[in-house]
Amino acid sequence: MQFKSTIGLTPFKNMLTFMAVMSSSIIKIDNATISQHKKVVLKEVSLEVSEGAFVYFIGRTGSGKSSLIRTLYAAMPLTAGEIHICDTALSKLKKRHIHKLRRKLGVVFQDFKLLPDRSVHQNLAFVLRATGWKNKTERNARIGEVLTLVGLEGKEKRFPQTLSGGEQQRLSIARALLNSPKVLLADEPTGNLDPITRWEIMEVLRNVNKQETTVLMATHDFSIIQKYPGKTFKCEDGKVSEVMVKQ
Repeated sequence: MQFKSTIGLTPFKNMLTFMAVMSSSIIKIDNATISQHKKVVLKEVSLEVSEGAFVYFIGRTGSGKSSLIRTLYAAMPLTAGEIHICDTALSKLKKRHIHKLRRKLGVVFQDFKLLPDRSVHQNLAFVLRATGWKNKTERNARIGEVLTLVGLEGKEKRFPQTLSGGEQQRLSIARALLNSPKVLLADEPTGNLDPITRWEIMEVLRNVNKQETTVLMATHDFSIIQKYPGKTFKCEDGKVSEVMVKQ
């Protein structure tokens, strides 16, 4: 489904008034320029995201929403301006410290990026060991917690290829939650799923948000935002603007 920019969207006319009533910001973007392969994708981007919010970035394929998500977790460099996320200034972030930022973030991908030769439990244990969890009992307890949260309890011994698409995405979300991130970044998490399964994944993401985790989701699927309203930014023609979605 392609996003149609003219349906049900009206820009905020007074951003300053709106931002004045926001709670503390966990993400602040100030006049940022984002480029990919030396080509400017987005420019003059300025916005704030409140701690605990559920935020959408919408737009057609190639509009820059995924590039923005990738920049937030330092997979793409910030070309100009400033981005503060989880008390980290990306313009000053050195490559050797990127891992410290990413431990405060969870990332969910459209294509899951699971390890096919490892079971559900082993996929999660691998991440925990890599991020400093040395105690096996504590690792197992945390794995049980996140699997219960996403509805995969009892499937620890299954391998990714034996899971449905929705279950694989649930596992991807569980992996992203292992280190209790302050922010969950979801890049088209329902893009490869059938219509019924995408609603199930949205319920999982909304439940994660209820645990006080800030969620940023890139999508081109306007129907998701209509069913699950949230603060919404539209990427179009190299710009990012906040919009209201009419229900």
